[in-house]
Amino acid sequence: MTRCFSAAKLQQSTRHYVSRSLGTVHFLPVPVGFFGPTLRTDGINRRRLTASTRAWRRGDWRVSASVARIGHWLRGMASRWRGACLRIAVACAAGGVSGCGPNFVMPSVPQTAGYTAHPLHGDKAQRFVRNLDIPGQWWTLFHSRALNSLVAEAMRNNPDLQAAQAALRRAREDAQALRGGFYPQIGGNFTGTGGNVGDQASSPLASNAASYTLLTPQVTVSYAPDVFGLRRREVESADAAAESERFRLEAAYLTLTSNVVVAAIEEASLRDQIAAIKKILGTAHDNLAILHRQRDLGQISDADVLLQEAALAQIEEKLPPLEKQLAQQRNLLTALAGRFPNQAIGEKFTIAALHLPRDLPVSLPSRLVAQRPDIKAAEADLHAASAGVGVAIAARLPLINLTASYGNGSESLATLFSPQTAMWAITGSVSQSIFDGFSLYHKEKAAQAAFAEAKARYRGTVIAAFRNVADVLYALDADARTYKAAAAAEAAAGKSLDLVRKQLHMGQVNSLALLNAQQTYLQSSLVKAQAQASRYADTAALFQALGGGWWNRSDVGPYAEAKGPSSIEDYFAPSLTKAR
Repeated sequence: MTRCFSAAKLQQSTRHYVSRSLGTVHFLPVPVGFFGPTLRTDGINRRRLTASTRAWRRGDWRVSASVARIGHWLRGMASRWRGACLRIAVACAAGGVSGCGPNFVMPSVPQTAGYTAHPLHGDKAQRFVRNLDIPGQWWTLFHSRALNSLVAEAMRNNPDLQAAQAALRRAREDAQALRGGFYPQIGGNFTGTGGNVGDQASSPLASNAASYTLLTPQVTVSYAPDVFGLRRREVESADAAAESERFRLEAAYLTLTSNVVVAAIEEASLRDQIAAIKKILGTAHDNLAILHRQRDLGQISDADVLLQEAALAQIEEKLPPLEKQLAQQRNLLTALAGRFPNQAIGEKFTIAALHLPRDLPVSLPSRLVAQRPDIKAAEADLHAASAGVGVAIAARLPLINLTASYGNGSESLATLFSPQTAMWAITGSVSQSIFDGFSLYHKEKAAQAAFAEAKARYRGTVIAAFRNVADVLYALDADARTYKAAAAAEAAAGKSLDLVRKQLHMGQVNSLALLNAQQTYLQSSLVKAQAQASRYADTAALFQALGGGWWNRSDVGPYAEAKGPSSIEDYFAPSLTKAR
C-alpha cells in the first residue's frame, strides 16, 4: 500500500487504519516521491502482511474489510482535496473581472501632522508656506535663463532619461502583449508531403498507391477561456509594473533636473570662492608693495617682507584645487546635458545671477505620498505583488483550452479545395495538476511572501521620504542662520582688513596684524560663499524632496501608449530594421 503523502497527520491516519490488519507501520525517514511513503514491516508484522495478503487473495472478508477501510480513507482524502479545489474555483469565479487572489487596496495615508518636532518658519529672505503647490518647472524660480536652457537640453539628450523612457515603453508593450491572450489565437499552416511506402506499409491515400503526394493546408483557431482569472491577474500585474516604470521615469526626470540645478549652484559657488581668493590676492600684493617700500625706508626688516611673501604663496596655493573642482563640475554639467567632455557647454553660472526663491512650499504630509515618484513606484510594485498572489492561486486551478481546425487534404492542387477533401476537428481539453511535488503550493507561498516584502518596502520608502523632507527643512533653517553669521563675519573681517591696511600704510601696525587680518577675511569670504551656495542647493533639494511638481509639468509630451500596428506592412515587417 503506497501513497504520496508524508505529513505527520497523514502518517497518524495511515497507522490508524493500516495497523489493524498489517501490524505496526514504520515510515522511513527518507524523501519519498509520488508513490511514497514507504511502508516497512519487520518480524511478526512481515508474516502478518504475507498471511493477510494470502487471505485477501482467498477472499477472506476480514482482510478485505481492512483494505476497504484504507480505500475509504484514501477516497475521503481525495474528496477533501476536490472540495478544497472546488471552493477555490468558486471563489475565483465569483471574483468577476478581478480573478483569484486579493484585490489590491491602496495603502492608508500616514497619520502624522508634520515633518519636524517643532515648527520652522524661515527668515526674511525665505519663508515656509504650508500646502503651497509646486510648479512643474520649479527650476525657473531661480530666474536664470542659462539654467533654464541647460535643463531643457539635458531633458532632450540625457541617456539615463532616454533609458527610463525606453523602459516604460517596454513595460507597456509587455502588458499589451499579455492582453492578446484574451482573444482567440488563429494560425495557419501548409504541408506538402511526398514519398513511397513500398509494398508492406499502407499508403496514406484512399487509393492505397505506394507513391503519393499529399497537400494539406489548414487553419487552426484556439481559445483559452480565462475562467479563474489567471490571465486577468497577469495583465493586472503587468499594468502595475508599467505604472511602476512610469513613476521611475518621473523620478529620473526629477533626479536629472535636480542634479543639473545643484551642479550649476556648485559651479557658481566655486566661481565665487575663486573670485574671493583672487580679490584677497590683489590685496595681498598691494600689502606686499607697501612692505617693500617700508623696508627700503628702513622702517621694517626683511623678515616682515618674507612673512608677507609666504602668506601670499599660501593664498595662491588655494587656487589650483578650486580650479580643478570647477573643471570637474563643468564636465559633470556637460555629461548631464548628454555631451562629451570636449563638447563644453556655453552656460556659466555665478551666485549673483541666481535668484533665491522666497516662498518655499511645504506640502501636507497626506499629500506627500501622492507626490513623491519613489512612493508611487513602490505602491505600483505593491500592486504588482498583490496581483502575483492571484496568479499563483489561479495557476493551481484547471486550465481550459478549446481548439478548432479546418483544412483540406488532396493529392493535387486541382482538387485541393473541393468539398470532398475538406476535414475539420473540434477539441476541448481541461488540464489540472494533481501532484507536482508541492511546487505550485510553494510558489503561492512565495508570492504571498513577495507581497509582504513589497508592503514592508513601501512603508520603508514612505518613512525615508518623510525623513528626507525633514532633513531638508532642518538644513534650510540652519542655512539661514549660518549665512547670516557668515555674512556678518565677512563684513567685520573686511572692515578690519581695511583698517589694518591704513594703519600699516602709516606704520602704526606690524606685519603680523596684517597677516591675521588677511587670513580672517579670506576665511570668512570662503565660508560666506559656501553658506550661500548651501542655501541655494538645499532649496533645490526641498523641491526634489516634495516631488518636483511632476503633476503640473508641461515641458514634456505625453507618454506614448502601447498600440497596435498602424498597417499590415508594420505588422509583418521585421522590427529590427526600424529605429524606434
